[in-house]
This record gives sequence, C-alpha cells and structure tokens, in this order.
Amino acid sequence: MSGFPVAVSRLGDDDSREAQAARAVKWLLEQPGGSVIVVTPRRDVESASIRRLIAHSLVHHHAWRGYSGGHYDGQRVLYAWPDRKHLNEVWNVQADAIAVIEWGIEETAEWIEDMNPVQLYPGQTIESSADPQPAPEALPNGVDGILEHIASMAAGYSSGLKWNEEDKLKSDMMRRPDRWAPVTVEQVRAKCRALGMRGEDVDTIAGFLQRRKEGRRFNVRSSYRDFQFN
Repeated sequence: MSGFPVAVSRLGDDDSREAQAARAVKWLLEQPGGSVIVVTPRRDVESASIRRLIAHSLVHHHAWRGYSGGHYDGQRVLYAWPDRKHLNEVWNVQADAIAVIEWGIEETAEWIEDMNPVQLYPGQTIESSADPQPAPEALPNGVDGILEHIASMAAGYSSGLKWNEEDKLKSDMMRRPDRWAPVTVEQVRAKCRALGMRGEDVDTIAGFLQRRKEGRRFNVRSSYRDFQFN
C-alpha cells in the first residue's frame, strides 16, 4: 500500500472508455500536488478528456515509446491503459498521486492487490481497504534473508535491481537447488512485494526461480559464477 493517493478507473456496466478516462482525469486533478504527467500508449490520443488535459501548457505528455518512467516525486501521474510491463512504472514508486486507467483486469489484478487503490466506477467509488494486508509466510533455508538483502540493495538505486545482485541470485539458485526447491514462485513474488520492491524487480526475481524450476540454467559473469549466499 502506498503512502499517497492512488486510484484506478475501471470499466463498469453501460460504461465507455471515454467516461472511464474522464473519471481518472477528474480524480487526479482533485488531488493536491505538483505538476501533472500523462503517459499514454501512443502520442495520438483518442480520448477527448485526456486531449484536453494534455493541451494545458503545464501538463507533460509522454508516450510509451522512448520513455522510461518510474521517477515521479512531487508529481501527479495519469497512466492510461498500461499493459503488465508498463504498469511496473507506477508500482512501488513515489509520487503526489497516481491515477491508472485500466485496460484489462488481468494486467492490473496483482497491482490492485498490492497498491490498494481507490476504485472508480460509473456512479460509484470504492475506497481503499483499511484492513492491513497479511504478512507473507516465512520462507525456509535462508530465502527470507536473501530476498531482504536483495530488496535493500535494490532500494539504494533509482533504477532498482543491478546486474551484480541478479548474478548472485542466479548463481545461488544453480549452486544451491536444495535451498530453492521447497519455495514456490508465488511465495517469492509475495515476499518481494511485501518488501516494497519495484514491480519490474519482482518480475525479474520470480522469473529467475520459474526458469530454474523448468530446469534451465543461467549465464553468470565470472566474478559471481561460484557465488553462494550464506
């Protein structure tokens, strides 16, 4: 759960994409904060509500292509119709407010569970849940400590997980299969999310474990080829 206002505008019965976008725009502009950033799949935008917003001289508009987001301190963000990959750019980041316009429920399900946003429907607003999320179960064989270490290292970089931490994980997963055998991919995802890791880093770590469970091996740089966590 974030420490600032977050909302997702979702399609309801007898709804339209334009009305869905208008709800997100209205909610975002009602939130206090800094300048507004709008991120859309393409520069060409069909939504009249979003076009009016980006026509304002103080609003910054970006399309997916060539744009690397994730740094929104002091800004309000409207993120329109993200797929699962681009949703990572508004996952466990800092901003004054974030409004997401949902494209498909499959893409946003995990993000909604994690971020606990206000949900905007036609004629109805579902407020964020006040109930705290249950803590993930403890993982065996030192995996909890490994993931906590990786999360602390990733938090020290604005771009998240670095290649050397990735190589350490890859090497340990190959050299210590006994450590990782009883741990499921979903358990690792839950732990990483609870640690506040960026969505992209969660996907990366969970992807490593999935590949190992499929019997695949990794290419690891020579400096970490024999690495094992204690």
